Amino acid sequence: MEKLVSSWYNDKQKPLPESYIFPPQTRPGNHIIPKSNTIPVIDLSKTLGHARTDIIHQILQASQDFGFFQVVNHGVPENLFKDTMDVFKEFFEMPAEDKASLYSDDPLKRCRLYTSSVNFDREEVHLWRDNLRHDCHPLEECIKYWPENPTRYREIVAAYSIEAKKLGSRILELISQGLGIEPGYFEGKLSESLLISVNHYPPCPEPSLTLGLPKHCDPNLITILHQGDVKGLQVFKNGEWIGVEPLHNALVVNIGCQLQIISNNKFKSAEHRAVTNSKVARTTAAFFIGPSPDCIIEPAVIFISPLYRAFQYKEFLLNYVSVTGFSLENFKLHA
Repeated sequence: MEKLVSSWYNDKQKPLPESYIFPPQTRPGNHIIPKSNTIPVIDLSKTLGHARTDIIHQILQASQDFGFFQVVNHGVPENLFKDTMDVFKEFFEMPAEDKASLYSDDPLKRCRLYTSSVNFDREEVHLWRDNLRHDCHPLEECIKYWPENPTRYREIVAAYSIEAKKLGSRILELISQGLGIEPGYFEGKLSESLLISVNHYPPCPEPSLTLGLPKHCDPNLITILHQGDVKGLQVFKNGEWIGVEPLHNALVVNIGCQLQIISNNKFKSAEHRAVTNSKVARTTAAFFIGPSPDCIIEPAVIFISPLYRAFQYKEFLLNYVSVTGFSLENFKLHA
């Protein structure tokens, strides 16, 4: 528990510990990151009328060009949107003793509070973040493992996870229609898993030397991120980092590795990272929608020249967490 950044760091005048300083080539540095006027913003309220075809085209174009887009008018009630982020912030602001029972170094724990990455003690450099992670589906089975405090946590997060699941299904159905895949393709085992990851990045004394999250791609199908009102998310495109500006009541959607494979590289799972800042804490909530471990992943049958072999998702996850320099090349068909 004492490893949590939010537990031991309370003096902004203290220098950044050496164990959090990244190698020079991977530091964010002090250069100015351009604001994102290019990450597409898609209005989902227009999917019910004649504009549906245009919205599908926008989603496909964004998934091809960036692997990222933001959605507005997505159907998640504004009050639930606000209450969810408030309860996550309340959780991380609670006294350490109130969170102690959830802290664990065991990555298999159903609901886990931890710091940095998967295994703190084996890391060469630590991430400037604390993380709360738990399953959200099936809800009736998972909810009993969730935090009991703040007292409204379970009620609010349950309602929000239901909305996130509905939104994910809606976006995936639009994607399947755009790709020419049969309706309902992404239902069932392909989108059975729903996991929430709540990241908390305390103010950092030297943001140019460390990272909240390093450059990576998400292993799942799609991710739906509520990034709050503090900037920090960056997407790597054409050799530069693009800042994704927080928009009021918007959600960020990014393409995961499984959707890149199913689309036969028509879509891309973009590399992204989280930077820190010296002034305020940043709290974000990501819903990872993905396959069940035994689900078979392969390019959709509409692609007559598949680039990837068929495999079980659990094989992918084992490679993703254990192979240095992970690459989708490990799953490609080679002529």
